[in-house]
Amino acid sequence: MTFTFLYVTAENTLEAQQISRHLLQKKLIACANLFPVESVYKWKGKMVEAGEAVLILKTLKNKVEKIKKEIEKIHSYKIPCLTEIEVNPNEQYGKWLLEQFKDKD
Repeated sequence: MTFTFLYVTAENTLEAQQISRHLLQKKLIACANLFPVESVYKWKGKMVEAGEAVLILKTLKNKVEKIKKEIEKIHSYKIPCLTEIEVNPNEQYGKWLLEQFKDKD
């Protein structure tokens, strides 16, 4: 089984929480970590310095495309940052991740 983390930026913590809850309810992710960050980037030719929130979404490789489509439907950004990172967790954590995708409720 291939495990993947998705690095996603959101406009703020509230949006990051909403995205996380939406994906958890659909059993597309096992867990989300949220971090407040300061970003500096160019948008439409202008320098932007803004607070954002970063999500690290923990999931399985076979769920990535569905997750990206779900995020694109609900994200406030015209071009959301959706970056995939393949990971190799320790055995116990990998088992826990897999457990989160089983139908329990």
